[in-house]
Amino acid sequence: MSKVVTIAVDAMGGDGSPKKVIEGIANHYKSTQNIFYQIFGDKDQIENSIPRSLNKNAFEIFHTKNFIKGTDTPLEAAKRGKDTSMWLSIDSVKNKKADIIISAGNTGALLVIAKLNLKMIENIDKPALSALWPNKQGMSVVLDLGANIECNDKNLIDFAIMGASLFKSLYPNEKAKVALLNIGSEEIKGNEVIKNTYQKMNQIHKNEEYEFKGYIEGNNLMNGDVNVIVADGFTGNVALKTAEGTANFITSELKDAMKNSIMGKIASLLNFSNLKKFKKRLDPRLYNGAIFIGLDSPVIKSHGSTDYIGFSNSLSVCEKIVKGDLINKIKKNIS
Repeated sequence: MSKVVTIAVDAMGGDGSPKKVIEGIANHYKSTQNIFYQIFGDKDQIENSIPRSLNKNAFEIFHTKNFIKGTDTPLEAAKRGKDTSMWLSIDSVKNKKADIIISAGNTGALLVIAKLNLKMIENIDKPALSALWPNKQGMSVVLDLGANIECNDKNLIDFAIMGASLFKSLYPNEKAKVALLNIGSEEIKGNEVIKNTYQKMNQIHKNEEYEFKGYIEGNNLMNGDVNVIVADGFTGNVALKTAEGTANFITSELKDAMKNSIMGKIASLLNFSNLKKFKKRLDPRLYNGAIFIGLDSPVIKSHGSTDYIGFSNSLSVCEKIVKGDLINKIKKNIS
């Protein structure tokens, strides 16, 4: 029997919590085994949301009425106290009572409280915020998405190693192919930091965990030729918001085109199956779950506005990360 994976869950963060969090847990539990959930939050609200289908032996509730508000600054969140649902769930991971922590709450607060409680992996200077993006051939890991606005070449190399380790944890049968997000594909393009990073990564001995593919431009992010995309937090966040906005624009325009005329409605009926596949491919709930890596325990940030399906998918990411031994992979590769 495989080891039980214990997930510490901040049940009070994000829109519609704790109901959507508990429904997400129940949905995830149906498709997995050997998972135990530590649920932190208001016991009365949590118990009122638990469906009968969720096995009572699969979870434990840790009661607290205090939680981090979405409007709190990171400093206010840290001052709110050690008895908030977010702090207690991170503390459980810190004390090795849980393997991983997930929250749909305040992103800035989560990053600050995690950094206050958890140690950095040795030889890594800065943690990075990463996420999964769809591409033509499967999925890509993209980082950093906003945790570090300014980075040096060592930071970007660390991000490459951590991103490749994350990709291999999630997709162990695939080769991690790493590229640096840049304004061109030629060696002379980009600022000094990214050019230095390129030169150093070319000199690094061949690594079994990943293959360095050089630069990638923004218009090629979804091609699938690479699956680990590295940038500083400023560039990565702009790319993320652009991709999200483009996906929303395309789906919105397509929906309007299919509804606004008789021919559009007929076409939508004739292509119902293909349109359903298209909608599913761009459904952000399927890629929910940003990963804060670089700390000695993994921290997952679910989107605050997602529903129970999105939260359930982020729990699946938690499970894969723990079973894929992410932290030890990073430690091995970073050394």
